[in-house]
Amino acid sequence: MFVQPIATLRRDGDGLIVLDQTRLPWRVVERRLATLEDVAEAISTMQVRGAPLIGCAAAFGVAVALASGAGADAALDHALAVLRATRPTAVNLAWALNRMDACLRLLPHNARSGAAWAEAEAIRAEDAAMCAAIGAHGLGLLRTFKRTGEGRALRVMTHCNAGWLATAGMGTALAPVYAACAEGLGVEVFVSETRPRNQGLLTAWELAAAGIRHTLIADNAAGLLLMRGEVDAVLVGADRIAANGDTANKVGTYLKALAAHAADIPFYVAAPVSTFDPGTACGEAISVEERAEEEVFFVHGLDGEGCLGRLRLAPEGARAANPAFDVTPAVLVSGFITERGVFGVEELAGFLQDVRA
Repeated sequence: MFVQPIATLRRDGDGLIVLDQTRLPWRVVERRLATLEDVAEAISTMQVRGAPLIGCAAAFGVAVALASGAGADAALDHALAVLRATRPTAVNLAWALNRMDACLRLLPHNARSGAAWAEAEAIRAEDAAMCAAIGAHGLGLLRTFKRTGEGRALRVMTHCNAGWLATAGMGTALAPVYAACAEGLGVEVFVSETRPRNQGLLTAWELAAAGIRHTLIADNAAGLLLMRGEVDAVLVGADRIAANGDTANKVGTYLKALAAHAADIPFYVAAPVSTFDPGTACGEAISVEERAEEEVFFVHGLDGEGCLGRLRLAPEGARAANPAFDVTPAVLVSGFITERGVFGVEELAGFLQDVRA
């Protein structure tokens, strides 16, 4: 059974302790969140990131907000509104908040705080179980992929970070990799840097700690590696999947999907049921978060003396566009890996119908 090396979040009295991912991979720092505003800031500034983990953190944020005994409707409504505004693209956030609302709304005000903590803990436990199931189903899929070179490990490319740092368990897109390595199935991972936030560095940090062979690549190198047949499959996570299968994920995913399609390389999306959004018909209806220009202008890292700092890349007066996500059309997706199994785009309508039932 996979156990997170460090808990991504955990209750601490009436507060929440999270692993501050903005300090990784250079420093391992935990931060205590004591107020609703603390939780909202941690989500919006990406101290907590990854669609499943954002949902978990939002659920705990409601519990933190109600911990003082302010369980009236106005307090609940305020907490839900503040947290809902933090990240618009990841549907897991809205899913978790809607679940918390449904759990708490009809309860007496004095019963809401305890129920909020219990429901948040349930969401976290379910997320860990979901990750394990995705890993198991994804492992079965990995066994079917054809290696383009004999006598070598299966080569998987990923984008952003969809490992244990992004969830309350073993991850989504990386879960099959962890499961494969635990079984002894040789896997290598090509990790794209994922500018401008460089979440690929988090994936590389995870894989290095687990002893899994990997290679960090510049985002723009992905197409060449796929064209050369040096990659056997692409596995990515998702922040929102529309009813038709169009998939929002970290910006740069669409380019990998195009290159994989052109090279006839399988491109799979690993995500829990909570990431599917039947209420969004297609990708055009997905709200894409626009983040601050500063994220493009600066790069963070260690200097020659080992001090953490940031370096400006662009001159003063420069302008930047910084969409946090892009949308991959369903026609480019080979299939979806979920806790309920692996299925193709053509099976999506039936899958969503079963979920609603």
